[in-house]
This record gives sequence, structure tokens and C-alpha cells, in this order.
Amino acid sequence: MIIVMGKSATEQDIKRVIDRLEEDGWQAEVSHGAERTVIGVIGTGFPEDYQEHFEVMPGVDSATRISKPYKLASRDFKPTDTVIDVNGVQIGGGDFVVMAGPCSVEGRDHCLSTAKAVADHGARLLRGGAFKPRTSPYSFQGMGEEGLEYLSEARKLTGLPVITEVMEPGDVDLVEQYTDVFQIGTRNMQNYPLLRRVGQSRKAVMLKRGMSATIEEWLLASEYILAEGNKNVMLCERGIRTFETMLRNTLDLGAIAMARRLTHLPIIADPSHGTGKWYLVKPMALAAAAMGADGIIVEVHPDPDHAWSDGPQALTPDNFGDMMRSLEAVVTATGRRMASAAAAV
Repeated sequence: MIIVMGKSATEQDIKRVIDRLEEDGWQAEVSHGAERTVIGVIGTGFPEDYQEHFEVMPGVDSATRISKPYKLASRDFKPTDTVIDVNGVQIGGGDFVVMAGPCSVEGRDHCLSTAKAVADHGARLLRGGAFKPRTSPYSFQGMGEEGLEYLSEARKLTGLPVITEVMEPGDVDLVEQYTDVFQIGTRNMQNYPLLRRVGQSRKAVMLKRGMSATIEEWLLASEYILAEGNKNVMLCERGIRTFETMLRNTLDLGAIAMARRLTHLPIIADPSHGTGKWYLVKPMALAAAAMGADGIIVEVHPDPDHAWSDGPQALTPDNFGDMMRSLEAVVTATGRRMASAAAAV
């Protein structure tokens, strides 16, 4: 249920509604917009005429039930787009943000040189895997805390905030010391203990769509994070599993447009995992920008042929620079801005 306060509602009016909800055993989530305040009521099993009790309270404009199972992620609750601030980088505010870096951190020199290359070409966040979930137990699984330390050093060198994957609830405290954005990978989209745990943090979270997940399941997964109080959530379309075998996955561009309609959360596209082919990353990045994505996350490696993981989908720094130049025209044509490179600190 959502309770919309009138333009003339006072803070006392809002407090009175919240107090009543809490007395009845419900959780209230308040969203302050430019023209109105919306109070989301979290819970199930409301009495049939429950909203009528609030419609007569001072300052209340309307009270209605939300039919969608995802409440906090819905535009019914928050019509305006969420903007997430990550160390000065605005995600969801009209800038098109590019996150780039290696699939896996392979060493100090590799991490620092790749970070500098993507920063020089206009990336705003540095991606890099320290803990890697792999299909085969015999594949490289990441450098762990050592890799996190290299990412932290790269942040100091370039000024780029860091996004890296966390795989288990027990790793959140460690990863939180180094990262600026938690990445929840496709295999963990429905790892509900992990979602709840990062929801208890206040650092931003990028939630990748499960490889076989529906859009509704994806949004419901984000609800687990939001319901714990962390509002800094962005979604990532990274390709889904289909019958096609020539591509690693099928990047679902329609899901970007549909999610934009359904949710206020920022939406990122991953054309690297979405195709698995480096030469398809640029055209799919351009398409994602045209579809209204707030940014992309791509893999860049100085020597993809010798990458420890996912080399076939990694761009070289030169190819990354070429993609960035082409992106600017598409982003401008959609009425937005290409985010400039972060300044080194």
C-alpha cells in the first residue's frame, strides 16, 4: 500500500501517519519527492478497508494498494528516478556512466595499468574481480584479499571508485573495506541471505539479472536489498540463457526498456557477458545506450589472448577508447551526457 501526502501536508501530518502504521505493526518507508511525499507500507494481510482509515487523516491525499509484488522498487512507490552517488559519480542522474576493467585482477602491475588505461579513456568506475564464481571448480577463482588491495591501490592512483563482486554473506565485511559498489553476480541473484546482508550496508549494490530470471524475479531480488534499508541499488542486464549457441548469452535489450518503465532504479548493461565476443561489445553498448540504460560495465584487458578469465570478451584499451568515442554520439542523441573521466587524486 502507498499513502500519498498532499502538497500542504506538514511534518506532523507525516509523523502521525507513520506512528499509526507502526502501532499497527507495519513498516513505513518514506520517499520525499519534489512535489509530494509518498509513504510505502511494507507488509501483507492488510484489512480490506485499511486504506480508508488513512484517507481521512490530515494531510493525506490518497491511499491505495500496490498490486505489484515488488513494492519499494516500483515506480508506484517512487515515480522519480533514483540517483546514486558513488564518491561523486552520479548514477541515474542523466549522465551515462561507464564501468570498466579486467574480469579478474591478475596482479598489481596488471591492475594498475588497466585502471589507468580505462580512466584515460573516460571510465568513471573501475571493475575488477577478486572473488570469481566460475562454472568449473578448476578455473581460476580470483586472488581474494590480495586482489582487493590492488583495486584499492588503483583507486588511489586514478580516482576511480571500485566495483567488485561479493559472493557470500561472510565476505561482505571484508569486501566492504575495499569496494565502493558491491556487485551481486548472476549466480547469486537469488542468494537471499547475501542480498539481505548487503542490504544492511549503505554502500551501493549492483544486482545482475540471473541468467534464467524473469524481469519480475529480478525486481523481486532487488526488493530484498531495499527492504533492509539500502536504497542505493542499481540493476544490471547481463544477458540471459537462450537456445542460441553462437553467443555466450542473449543481451535482453527489451528488458532495459521494460525495467525503465517499471522501476525507478538505475539500469546498467553488460555487453561483455551479454555476448561473450569482444567485437560485439561495442555495437551492443551503443544499442544499450539507445535503449535508455544509465551506463554499461565492460571488461578491458591489455592482452586478452593471455587473460586468466574471459579473454574472448575483453576489449583492449585501444578498442575501449574507440567504443567510448562512438558512445558519445549515441548518448548525446538520447538527450543525456557522457560522464567525463574522474580526476586522479
